[in-house]
Amino acid sequence: MSKNKKAYTTGFGAIVDDDNNSKTAGSSGPILLEDTHLLEKLGHFNRERIPERVVHAKGAGAHGYFEVTADVTKYTKAKFLSEIGKRTDVFARFSTVGGEKGSADAARDPRGFALKFYTEEGNYDMAGNNTPVFFIRDPLKFPDFIHTQKRHPETNLKDADMFWDFLSLTPESIHQVTILFSDRGTPKTVRHMNGYSSHAFKWYNDKGDYYWVQYHFKTEQGIQNLTGDEAAKLAGEDPDHATRDLYRAIEQGDYPSWRLEVQIMTPEQADKYRFDPFDITKVWFHADFPPITIGRLVLNRNPKNYFAEVEQAAFSPANFVPGIAASPDKMLQGRLFAYHDSHVHRLGPNYHMLPINRPKAAEVNDYQRDGLMCLGDNGGGSPNYYPNSFGGPEPRPNVAEPAFDLCGTAARHSYTLDDEDFFQAGELYRRAMTDEDRDHLIDNIIPHLDNAKKRIQLRQTAIFYKADSDYGSRVAKGLGIDVADVMRLAEMSQEERVKATQGGAK
Repeated sequence: MSKNKKAYTTGFGAIVDDDNNSKTAGSSGPILLEDTHLLEKLGHFNRERIPERVVHAKGAGAHGYFEVTADVTKYTKAKFLSEIGKRTDVFARFSTVGGEKGSADAARDPRGFALKFYTEEGNYDMAGNNTPVFFIRDPLKFPDFIHTQKRHPETNLKDADMFWDFLSLTPESIHQVTILFSDRGTPKTVRHMNGYSSHAFKWYNDKGDYYWVQYHFKTEQGIQNLTGDEAAKLAGEDPDHATRDLYRAIEQGDYPSWRLEVQIMTPEQADKYRFDPFDITKVWFHADFPPITIGRLVLNRNPKNYFAEVEQAAFSPANFVPGIAASPDKMLQGRLFAYHDSHVHRLGPNYHMLPINRPKAAEVNDYQRDGLMCLGDNGGGSPNYYPNSFGGPEPRPNVAEPAFDLCGTAARHSYTLDDEDFFQAGELYRRAMTDEDRDHLIDNIIPHLDNAKKRIQLRQTAIFYKADSDYGSRVAKGLGIDVADVMRLAEMSQEERVKATQGGAK
């Protein structure tokens, strides 16, 4: 045995004498309970798998930096954005949304685009996607939506009926559905897709002025997508192709990068905008709010241990720094609770102490103590309550975000602007897509929707028609549905459409 190699020890540092042979009563006898090394090893093995993420289960990650390239101090006092040329360490995680951890990278699915900025004022997280919009605008619908993207409780199979039933009963989804079934729903790699905050956030400056902001991380590798046939082929031949691509690119020094553009809206503009600026199913048109380039994201270092750095990485939209705060976006408001709560369940109440999640450039001074897997000295003998007269940390009122007016009755308000849900999806189909894009979109929808019941096909096709008549007509023809029936259904209200296509329990 080489004297230069480290001694193999137990988790408590005791040197292990033999890792090939259990301690037994005689050479062929039963194993002795006193073999504590065996017990520790098997016990740890039984607990090696932490709960899988409910969404974004499969992901790849990398370290890098964000560099400021434009002066934005007029809009925000966040220190990591305070000067041109300033760099901040970042960890990024890319993921598929609906599939399990072993699912294919090429699956038709939105892609998570999550960033953790290790700023001197604490960690700032952006938990975004590769699309600027989402399927729903109210978090109360989120568990139901995700259930429809998972497996049927009876068959344990993906189910087109529940997939399309929910979407056709939720017309606000049409914008994201159109993106999902275009080639943008199957990015070639994570290096060749954009990332978006999707939500609007509040930026505020030292004077107390505030603005609404959306982030767009534009890939500098260029957008590249897979066709439906290419994605299906890759899913079977190399289900980890995007994970491998990111790792190899960084390993070979071909560092992926994104240009950060922001759209900025004043409170006065928000009050008058033609769309609800906090509705995540809508975009702010670039003609109305031209994107401004303010920075660059570069990923230049691979994780040394996937579990420690990627699987245990935990992002939360609630992790803000002074100068950045939440908007009234309902989905964002729900996520402020849900992400942290999910991490506490998955990783434990002290998940923020794990090396990948803890701040690197800022101290943590709080009054939280104890709990499962508490790392460090647990606050030592310092006070664990506030207020106190023993020199404990004090709040700083000067970091508070500026107030803004809220009004309205406390109730469960339904969204009543029915036709507004279809306009942006129609504009995407008519103006942003090429003829080839439209062909691929229709070709991707038809075989998937064809697996659903006819009444569900009819209801969903009417929603496509309301977005654009050519869009709905082409889907109808591909499914063998009479376009006249689709037109009649499209002229109805959503309540009438549901009643006209309502089926039984089966």
